[in-house]
Amino acid sequence: MLKIGMLTSGGDCQALNAAMRGVIKGLHTKTNDFEIYGFQDGYKGLIYGNVKRMTPDDFSGILTRGGTILGTSRQPFKKMRIPDENGLDKVEAMKSNYHKLNLDCLVILGGNGTHKTANLLREEGLNVVTLPKTIDNDLWGTDMTFGFQSAVDIATDTIDRIHTTASSHSRVFIIEVMGHKVGHVTLHAGIAGGADIILLPEIPYDINKVTEVIEKRSAAGKKFTILAVAEGAISKEDAKLKKKKYKAKLAERRFPSVAYQIASEIEQKLDKEVRVTVPGHTQRGGSPCAYDRVIATRVGAAAAELILNKEYGYMIAIRNGETQKVPLSEVAGKLKYVDPECKMIQEAKTIGISFGD
Repeated sequence: MLKIGMLTSGGDCQALNAAMRGVIKGLHTKTNDFEIYGFQDGYKGLIYGNVKRMTPDDFSGILTRGGTILGTSRQPFKKMRIPDENGLDKVEAMKSNYHKLNLDCLVILGGNGTHKTANLLREEGLNVVTLPKTIDNDLWGTDMTFGFQSAVDIATDTIDRIHTTASSHSRVFIIEVMGHKVGHVTLHAGIAGGADIILLPEIPYDINKVTEVIEKRSAAGKKFTILAVAEGAISKEDAKLKKKKYKAKLAERRFPSVAYQIASEIEQKLDKEVRVTVPGHTQRGGSPCAYDRVIATRVGAAAAELILNKEYGYMIAIRNGETQKVPLSEVAGKLKYVDPECKMIQEAKTIGISFGD
C-alpha cells in the first residue's frame, strides 16, 4: 500500500488544484493500491497533525477551480527551527506526523520559502517530491511556474482597462503589480498591456528619467502615460542603501506602497494628475488560465511518475518545454531574477518602453 501525504504552502494561486489533480490522476491510472492524506493549511497541518484521509474522488472536478482545496498558510523558513509558543519543535513534529501515518512520500506544492522547508525535510530523511507554484515565476531551476501566466493575464487585463479610461483623461496612471523581489509578472504584463514605463526591483529607477518620459510624451501630443510598477520597485538612491537602512526607511514611509510614493513625486515635479490602481490579490484569484491548467497537469503527472518509481528529493521543473526532475538541494534558497540585460528587456527598450534607468 502506497501512502501519500500532500500539502500546499505559501501564497495561494491559480492551478494548485489542477496540479494536485494531476498527481492523483497520474497515480490512479497506474494503481488503486494507494492512500492519500491531505494536510490542512500547509506546513501548519503537518506540524500540528491537522490531516484528513482523502480519495481520488476528492480531486475530481477541480481542474478549473482556483485557490486550494487543502488550504494554505505562510510558515517562514527562518522560524522553522524556532519552537512555537508552547515549546513545540516544529521540525520534529513534522517528522513525527509523517512517520505516524507511515507515509511513503510527501508531495509539497509551493514557492521559494516552501522549497527551503521541503529541502530541510529531505535532509531530515523524509521522502519528498515538490511542484513549482508561484505567481512570481521566481523559482530557480524551472523556466515556468504554474500560477504565473494567470497572474500576468489578470494584471494585463487591469492595464487594458486603465487604457480605456486613460484615453479620456490627460493623466498619469500607475498600476502596481505584485512582485516584492522579482519583476517577472510586471515585465510581462507591462509589455502585454502596452505600458509606457515599467519599473522592476531588478532595475533601480531614477525618478527624473521617469518624469522625462512623461514630459516627452506630452510634448508629442500623448494625453496620458501608463506605468506598470512592481510593488518591490526601488529607486537608484535607495538601492545604494544597506539592507537594514532600507528596511528602516520603508518602515517610516508615509505612503501605503511604492506606487503612491512615485505618484507623489511625479505630481511634485510635473503639473500632472496621477492615479494609482492596485489589483493586489485579484492577481492570485479566480480560475486558472488554460496555459496554467496544462503545465500544472503536466508537472502533477510527472510527479506521479517519480512517486511510482520511488524517486524522491526532486522538484518537477519545466525546461525548454519539457518536464524534468531537479534535485531539491539545487533549488532551495535560490531566486530566479529578471536579468536586466536579457533579450526581453532589450526588445522592450527597442520599441520605446522605459525602465526608468
